Amino acid sequence: MIKNHFWKIFGLIAVLLIGGAIAYSNHASSKANEGIVLSPHVKGNADATVNLVEYSDFQCPACQAASTVVAEVLAEHEGKVRFEYKHFPLVTIHPHAVLAARAAEAAGIQGKFFEMHDKLFENQATWSPSPSPQAFFTKYAEEIGLDMDKFKTHMRASLLRDEVMKRYDEARELGLSGTPTFYLNGQKMTFTTYEDFATQVRQAVTGELPVEATPVSPEIQFGI
Repeated sequence: MIKNHFWKIFGLIAVLLIGGAIAYSNHASSKANEGIVLSPHVKGNADATVNLVEYSDFQCPACQAASTVVAEVLAEHEGKVRFEYKHFPLVTIHPHAVLAARAAEAAGIQGKFFEMHDKLFENQATWSPSPSPQAFFTKYAEEIGLDMDKFKTHMRASLLRDEVMKRYDEARELGLSGTPTFYLNGQKMTFTTYEDFATQVRQAVTGELPVEATPVSPEIQFGI
């Protein structure tokens, strides 16, 4: 009888502790959401008629290679291309991709999404194999001059986690399976080389590639 009573009390305490932990976690996440305003991650000319969208994964080596090519294309056609980055973390093969995306989102709240984007890709070989890459993300945040208290708080924000997974769901609904995947003027791109990719963007800028292009299937990935 005493033994049974003990286990009932123990079970009640465990339930209360678990419930309290969940409530505290929810409260902390809610506090971390304060002041967050979500917006698209756009680079280049926001009003350009040529629209390039990338679904990407910060832990993907092919995406790292593609980031350099995208930067070159935007520089070549300065003011003529609107580029938008969207998250598509391949969670089954890249265990840190979501956390990296959240770090970029947290930097974005302070207006430095692409600064963190560049840091993550430039240093991918360093943080990607780490069992716990958070320390690297914190270091990159310091290097790009973020308010560290805000950055650490926003890393816990459920709104940013949900935003990353919302883009993941969006990519899946489009039938995407690999990264990087690009859309040019609303149509999925297909290419075999970097030069082919750059040529298609160039043709869109010059008008050689119609804005309402014929849909193509399925994407060919950079590098791998």
